[in-house]
Amino acid sequence: MPTSREATPRDSARRDPGAAGPSPDAPALGPAVEVRRSRRRARTVSAWREGGRTIVAIPARFTRAQEREWVGRMVDRLAAQDRRRRPSDDQLVARATELSRRYLGGRAVPSSVRWSSNQGRRWGSCTPADGTIRISDRVQGMPRWVLDYVLLHELAHLLQPGHGEAFWAELITYPHTQRARGFLEGCAFTRDGHEQGDEPDEPGTDDTDAPADDL
Repeated sequence: MPTSREATPRDSARRDPGAAGPSPDAPALGPAVEVRRSRRRARTVSAWREGGRTIVAIPARFTRAQEREWVGRMVDRLAAQDRRRRPSDDQLVARATELSRRYLGGRAVPSSVRWSSNQGRRWGSCTPADGTIRISDRVQGMPRWVLDYVLLHELAHLLQPGHGEAFWAELITYPHTQRARGFLEGCAFTRDGHEQGDEPDEPGTDDTDAPADDL
């Protein structure tokens, strides 16, 4: 659930007991945006998604002008977060290129990188023979460091087949490898209700399937 905040990190992205409720005279923001004024908030502003709506929580003392300013600012910030977490195919290519340069010395050069809706239980797949990489659209909305890991995992398969020591050595410089693997394993467990097992690769394809011995 994308959340954007201002000021203190102690501020909770939840409606608090001192909330004054939706702003009765809020400016026309559209049906997808709700403003909540709170007497408990001194100076912080928070925004998050809730049931298909954007909630913006502001101090009760804010003027209508301040409300309009901060609602616009926080809506824009959430939209920017969404764009970062759901990049286009072209942006995936650009990100893969940057990750290859930063962590793989620019040696992994895919012919294409795109979102895919038919990855089954896999988070991504790579066909070294033609250099194509596909990322499951289930990764969309996950934290940026998770998407980066899935991209790097597939990029590494352009250099090393299988998941041997040489493969994992390619990923040793990425600081979030273990954290991302744990995140994906948790997602897989929540979805399937059990730890994932190996799944046959597509012919000529290496994949990131998410079991502990694979991702």
